[in-house]
Amino acid sequence: MYITNFVMPLDVVRHENDVTLRLDVPGMDREQIEVTVDRGILTISGKRLQERAENDKFFVRERRMGTFTRRLRLPENLNADAVEASYDNGVLEVRIPVLEQAKARKIEVRQADGQEELAA
Repeated sequence: MYITNFVMPLDVVRHENDVTLRLDVPGMDREQIEVTVDRGILTISGKRLQERAENDKFFVRERRMGTFTRRLRLPENLNADAVEASYDNGVLEVRIPVLEQAKARKIEVRQADGQEELAA
């Protein structure tokens, strides 16, 4: 039986209100994918089962079968309690909201005290 561990390609995109991870997991059922968060570590794992009959003899075998696991330490500015995952057309998308205090905000630039007196 040909089963191995392998790494699935991953994109991470920062948006204004969240961070989105996208993994290509073609040929997998949603039930074969697990997403967990534990003490700031996001773990994505899954298993792609072999499609092989007993008498099959491969001439070429490039598709990876077996299990994969990706672990990522989440920065403190992300809300690990609100992680959401969805799966569509072979792509797993994991969305992690940015905490309110970590969002970009505009800072007002005020006149410093005493500046008017120095300019006169």
